[in-house]
Amino acid sequence: MSYVGPDFDPPQPRRSRRGPLTVALAALVPGALAGWLVWQAVGDDSGGGSDRAVPGSSSSAPGPDSPSARPSASTTDDGKPGKSSAPAPSSSRPAASGSLKGKVVVIDPGHNPGNFQHTSEINRQVNIGTNSKECDTTGTSTNAGYTEARFTLDVAHRMRKILEEQGATVKFTQDGDRSWGPCVDERARIGNAAHADAVVSIHADGSAAGNRGFHVILPGSVHANAADTRPIVDSSRDLGERVAGLFVRETGSAPSNYIGDGTGLVVRKDLGGLNLSTVPKVFIECGNMRDTKDAALLTSSAWRQKAARGISEGIVSFLHG
Repeated sequence: MSYVGPDFDPPQPRRSRRGPLTVALAALVPGALAGWLVWQAVGDDSGGGSDRAVPGSSSSAPGPDSPSARPSASTTDDGKPGKSSAPAPSSSRPAASGSLKGKVVVIDPGHNPGNFQHTSEINRQVNIGTNSKECDTTGTSTNAGYTEARFTLDVAHRMRKILEEQGATVKFTQDGDRSWGPCVDERARIGNAAHADAVVSIHADGSAAGNRGFHVILPGSVHANAADTRPIVDSSRDLGERVAGLFVRETGSAPSNYIGDGTGLVVRKDLGGLNLSTVPKVFIECGNMRDTKDAALLTSSAWRQKAARGISEGIVSFLHG
């Protein structure tokens, strides 16, 4: 999800109160940063695919991505559709133990591969409580044309496998099974109608080259019109802190160096998917598609499996309390 565009509102200041999980996340960050520096110095031998960047703009307009390329299963390291299903979680690093039977998780793969063909539909305004915004956007892409929409679906499929193996009921807001959308307000309603125990929206950012790392977006306290996040602010923060901490552990990625003050956590009040949610929900920006080093990770099948495992383990941790 790119921050480039006229509808971008600067992130809201992060709450000063930190819970014990924030402290735990902070404890994980030095190790992740150390690993990050080593990776930068010697290269990532295990990351998989590379992103052969073509010099160009850092805008969020994606390159060509045919709807026929929607990943119904896995994708290869260069982002092209593969023949085999996503690899199962490593038996040596399983998701958190314990049954999730009776728990409902909604995964919200950001954007839709077909959005770019339906600009009039996705540009229409919808009410997000605090104001009106576009129904959705096309999302961003790497400089080589691997789109955010394809990335989010691939990670979502991997997460579904992990979470269903834990016994959870997993629902998607979209699975490449519709020509465009859903709009951000409908995405929130899907999680609400499912009475989800947790909702995570999967994204990748479209910031400037040199901006690296992940961040988790938490809902701010909003009470306006149809939006009232007050009942879910604390539980969403708990979910977000756990996802962030376990994402660091599984991927080795460092928290964003351009937003969140190194915590990997950001509070926002301008996102309809959060404002209109009545159940615990967070967004995660897994990396910056416009930075070639981050793009090399995002286009790696092996790294996407680690990302899926980290996010899933954060959800499992939250559901087990």
